[in-house]
Amino acid sequence: MPLFEALLLGLVQGLTEFLPISSSAHLRIVGEFLPGAQDPGAAFTAITQIGTETAVLVYFWHDIARIVSRWFLSVLGRKDRLGRPVVPRSDPDARMGWLIIVGSVPIVALGLLFEDDIETTFRSLWVVAFTLIGFGILLGIADWVGRKELRLTNLTVPHGIVYGFAQALALIPGVSRSGGTITAGLFLGYQRRAAARYAFLLALPAVFGSGFYQLYKSIAEPCSAAGEAAGTCAPEVFGPLETALATGVAFVVGLAVIAFFLSYISKRSFLPFVVYRIALGIAIIVLLSTGVLQP
Repeated sequence: MPLFEALLLGLVQGLTEFLPISSSAHLRIVGEFLPGAQDPGAAFTAITQIGTETAVLVYFWHDIARIVSRWFLSVLGRKDRLGRPVVPRSDPDARMGWLIIVGSVPIVALGLLFEDDIETTFRSLWVVAFTLIGFGILLGIADWVGRKELRLTNLTVPHGIVYGFAQALALIPGVSRSGGTITAGLFLGYQRRAAARYAFLLALPAVFGSGFYQLYKSIAEPCSAAGEAAGTCAPEVFGPLETALATGVAFVVGLAVIAFFLSYISKRSFLPFVVYRIALGIAIIVLLSTGVLQP
């Protein structure tokens, strides 16, 4: 039942991508309970994330279009009749464009540097369990001690770099892209909603880049990373049709989750997500220790 399994994983991707609980960890865990008990693979995970990031494009379309257009105008240096820049480089939207670029550098560099580990070693369920617990505790601490005063207008280049390295940690399943960046934002003193909004925007270049790169690799190199590591040529678990449909499901569900999550954190803390992460991590450790799951 590969189609049903792919659709289920697409649903999981859409539900968990924007919550600070790690979508890649959930895809990895749920895959172990499906018939065949297989890791869906880093390629499937990255490609289905195209669906959830498309949801970000739709939800924040007006903001993104404004940021992109004003960034380009500031770079081109167009001037009005009086010789003044049409969009000065100090313009908030132009600055946000630069901050998204700066914040994307760490994950691109580290993603290429540790590509093999990301597709193999980092996907161990032991790694997933401990990162769920460890970064769940960090999220709880950040939410407790963070000042929650700063807005995105206060964002600086050094802060953008810190956000970028926090996002890069999400290359390890269990960290959570949104969770890592939001945790960094809270420690820096940003409001919950501001930290989440920048986390969503910052993810766009990295996730689309990774997704389309994995899509290209799945066409050009049909052998899965796990198969190559074992000296065989095992194909990816899901074919193009299943992956495409899962990506579509992730888009629809992800769009609803964005609206819910931004509304939720405007008034409430991250405590339920912290408790959930710790409980799930402990459950995985127990299942691994008793042999129910294999790492």
